[in-house]
Amino acid sequence: MNPSYVWRVNLSERRRLRDKWRGKSWYTVLAPPYFGNVELGAVPVDAPEKLTGRVIDSTLYEITNDFAHQYLKMHFQITEVDGKTARTMFKGHEYSPDYLRSLVRRRTTKVDGMFSVTTKDGYKLRVSVCAFTLSRIKTSQEQAVRTTMKKIIEEKASTLTLDQFAQEIVLGKIASDIYNEAKKIAPLRHVGVRKSKLLTPLAQLPRLQVQTQKT
Repeated sequence: MNPSYVWRVNLSERRRLRDKWRGKSWYTVLAPPYFGNVELGAVPVDAPEKLTGRVIDSTLYEITNDFAHQYLKMHFQITEVDGKTARTMFKGHEYSPDYLRSLVRRRTTKVDGMFSVTTKDGYKLRVSVCAFTLSRIKTSQEQAVRTTMKKIIEEKASTLTLDQFAQEIVLGKIASDIYNEAKKIAPLRHVGVRKSKLLTPLAQLPRLQVQTQKT
């Protein structure tokens, strides 16, 4: 192949990429108010309407500046663009795989529970809870712990708005409530809400927000 031809192709590609970036603007993405409106980063896009619906990944550490929260991945969905600012809502969270593996111990029991709940203001979520015991426990105890998880998760969701519920699952309040009840059933080493996902589609959010304002 002719070297001069390769050079012309490479130059054309570089110009195309440069023109592509030249047409984009940067938008600052903010966490929701219930997570302090913390800046999550900046995103380049050629049209602001393309930002709506995009999911931005972060960690709880980036929000709280507490290194102990580095293991918790956070997901936020862009819901609106105001000038050069993109505003988000809570989309879900999850333990990092490394952190989840670090919780596993030999000769102990892991109790998992997955629950579908609806918050006080009508948002639907799927929530996964895990409990790790200090020693092996009976199947009947596992079932009792899982029942306790379900009871507390459903009670909390029915009495809290999405904003409040998101805070309590991410910051450990609900996990603490489950631990305090479930430790009466079996000796526990760790209880946590390891994953959550907002199931309500973005298209339904305006209707839910209007309903909330009326109540």
